[in-house]
Amino acid sequence: MTSTMKLSRRERQIMDIVYRLQGASVREVMDNMEDPPSYSAVRALIKRLVDKDYLYYKERGLKYVYFPTFDHSKASQSAMNNVVKTFFDNSHYLAANFLLKTKNSKLTEEELSELERLIQQKKKSK
Repeated sequence: MTSTMKLSRRERQIMDIVYRLQGASVREVMDNMEDPPSYSAVRALIKRLVDKDYLYYKERGLKYVYFPTFDHSKASQSAMNNVVKTFFDNSHYLAANFLLKTKNSKLTEEELSELERLIQQKKKSK
């Protein structure tokens, strides 16, 4: 996998669906898309994702079922690295700061305690 996944909006949408469903046919992808393009357009986008090595397929009866080539955590890490690089000048501090200051950030006491524990762990490892 490249260091950052370079995907169009529709390709990311398809990848999200395939990850969520843990494998999907073209029809299942379409059924889970908001305002989907035509069947042939979705099929072409999926073929492009196969060509880019983001998806692979298995034949199941008369249809192909597509699966992500990379596990979700690697894809998430790549996407997050791209967001940090693009929007936060490659600063993890700025990204974390933004997330914590966001009005919609609804962290539980448990989650805040876990974040504090991770910060302490990070300090000790340096």
